[in-house]
Amino acid sequence: MKKTVATIRQQKEAGDKITMLTAYDYSTARLMDEAGIDCLLVGDSLGMVMLGYEDTLAVTMEDMIHHTKAVRRGAENALVIGDMPFMSYQTSVYDSVLNAGRLIKEGGAHAVKLEGGAVVAEQIKRITEASIPVFAHIGLTPQSINAFGGFKVRGKSLEAAKQLIDDARRVEEAGAVAVVLEAIPARIATIITDKLSIPTIGIGAGAGCDGQVLVYQDMLNLYGKMRPKFVKVFSDLGPLAVGAFKTYADETKRGVFPAEEHSFSSGPTEAELAELFDY
Repeated sequence: MKKTVATIRQQKEAGDKITMLTAYDYSTARLMDEAGIDCLLVGDSLGMVMLGYEDTLAVTMEDMIHHTKAVRRGAENALVIGDMPFMSYQTSVYDSVLNAGRLIKEGGAHAVKLEGGAVVAEQIKRITEASIPVFAHIGLTPQSINAFGGFKVRGKSLEAAKQLIDDARRVEEAGAVAVVLEAIPARIATIITDKLSIPTIGIGAGAGCDGQVLVYQDMLNLYGKMRPKFVKVFSDLGPLAVGAFKTYADETKRGVFPAEEHSFSSGPTEAELAELFDY
């Protein structure tokens, strides 16, 4: 069944957990769609796992549009969410609406995601008024790592917990259709989930959320540079891939690959070729 912002809202109401994974290319999106994943997030995490940056801050609108287009072509049923990169919405409400529109019109996304709580409520409101569904993102917001001093769990103090709950309420009031809760204590995430009518998608926020999201390179152990505590490796593909690459290199060097079954035998005869090339 084709997933929409309405169907994921229905999943929350029915207690049917929402599944979300990051995706950045056609082939991966096609496989995830075939597996029945509800939502594909074209995250600005592509800056780290696809482009090799140290963080997400260097990712551009052009990067996001390029990868969102690829994912959209591979997703027949999944809801595709395009991440709004750093400084594409913080500068002004006008910029936020314009760039959200580009992700929808040029990238083919069904919805957009932006980081922040109350401070971006006006952007969420105006983007929503432009008929663009918005996923909010509170807690650990990677675009704010310089302000936070790194990738740290949020909401550990009572005051910080109150701020998270207030942020969640503010983004819902502004019109967000869902909210990602990243790296916050599970008890706080459960409270937020119970208080909101919109779905919550957790990443390092415990099992009480309405759904979960992971970076697919993390869950398959394909990235390797870092692995957050909240990640479960569902299949250890990284070492398997390295092994396959090594076997390919070894067989190529030894002349084992390509074998006869990997070669084409049809074409001109030896005699015809000898006459043609005079050898």
